Amino acid sequence: MTVVTMRARLTDTDIRTLMKGPTEADRGQAAHKICRSIEQADLTPEERLHAEAIMRLMLEDAAVLVRRALAVALKNSPKLPRDVALTLARDVDSIALPILQGSPTLSDSDLIEILRSAPPARQVAIASRERISTAVTGVIAEYGVPAAVERALANDNALFDEHGLEKAIDRFADRPAIVETMIHRNTLPVAITEKLVSMVTGEMFDHLVNHHALPPQMAIDLASSARERVTVDLIEQAMRQTDLSRFIEQLNLHGRLTPSLMMRALCLGYMEFVEHSLAELSGLPHGRAWLMIHDGGPLGLKAIFERAGLPSRLFPPFRAAVDVYHQIDRNTYGADDRDRFRSIMIERVLTLFQSVPKDDLDYLLEKLDAISARPDRAA
Repeated sequence: MTVVTMRARLTDTDIRTLMKGPTEADRGQAAHKICRSIEQADLTPEERLHAEAIMRLMLEDAAVLVRRALAVALKNSPKLPRDVALTLARDVDSIALPILQGSPTLSDSDLIEILRSAPPARQVAIASRERISTAVTGVIAEYGVPAAVERALANDNALFDEHGLEKAIDRFADRPAIVETMIHRNTLPVAITEKLVSMVTGEMFDHLVNHHALPPQMAIDLASSARERVTVDLIEQAMRQTDLSRFIEQLNLHGRLTPSLMMRALCLGYMEFVEHSLAELSGLPHGRAWLMIHDGGPLGLKAIFERAGLPSRLFPPFRAAVDVYHQIDRNTYGADDRDRFRSIMIERVLTLFQSVPKDDLDYLLEKLDAISARPDRAA
């Protein structure tokens, strides 16, 4: 749509009403209509300049309704010029908040400058943005009011680095709502998890150690001592680690890389855990271990199993579980359906091989129950 076409759609009456409308409501309505037309138009560079001139006329209107119409209609639009967005961001709250929360034309440096002196409502608006960089969240963590910090932590699209999270802990360790919101983020750096473990108890402690990666030594210690009501599941912990081979090496050094642990991981479909474990125990590189498990024929798995020093009585169920893993078409289970894959692994292993040791059987049945009980599985 060209400016000529846009003018034709708006009619001279719309422009005249914007410029000289007798009431604020009339001018506000005209401003909203014009802004929507600008947003929907496919403008040439010259036409865009004309549209920006119209926006600046609205910006100078003394009526809050007109400036608010501009802010609300173009709050998410890249067509809103940066200087106009900055002016709106410093206006009264009813105008500033939509811009602070939505405008893509505001840069990180703009947001940081505003944050340092912004009142609470404006900090919360920035913390609610669709995407927030670590530079901005770092400033929120350092200067933000509690409500803004909590909102940013609850925002899955707000990226935090370790420094920003540490700053939030340093400032608000005595505020349970902020600590709990941090614990419920999708991911946390290991160093932050380690710090939080010493601060919380009860349900927050349970959630922390069962949903975030712990330092290897801490995971092993907690699995041994069962602090509070929780026993750390070393398999689940391993699969959260960025360096799985190092974690498994630590398990082996502390005598926790047991045949039972490996069998449980295999029955859950955590083949990568099994590969690295057999590599660690056999002294072979992971690539060689992978070939012997998956591409070594009927004797490859048995050879690495024996080299790893695992008990021969465990080989039949181990072999059966590996076969089940290969038989299941994992391509039909996406990243969002891992639980379904695990439940099928467990069900087939238990059906095919009844002589799984009782402790391992109880563990697998508990896992199967837990997977089935999750809300997203019940839906």
